Amino acid sequence: MTIEIKCISKSERYNPHERILRVGGINPDGGRWSRSQAEAIAGIERGEWSFHVRQGLRSVRVIVAVSRFGNKYLKTESDGEQPNNLLSLPECP
Repeated sequence: MTIEIKCISKSERYNPHERILRVGGINPDGGRWSRSQAEAIAGIERGEWSFHVRQGLRSVRVIVAVSRFGNKYLKTESDGEQPNNLLSLPECP
């Protein structure tokens, strides 16, 4: 089961590994969920969670990337260096 990320909370920083603070979405019961980027990364690495975002009619997997300085961050598979699909999501309420 993969969980759809529908919104993000981001900082004013420009580095990909520092921009996204939190990711969030909506549970099947209609309630909202939210995880810090560190929590989401840890959950992916432990195999507990698998995330995706919608890009048009397509679902794109969210993965853990490592910057050239060794910092982990979230991005989508289809992006290059910048996590543009995630950054284009609306801000979480």
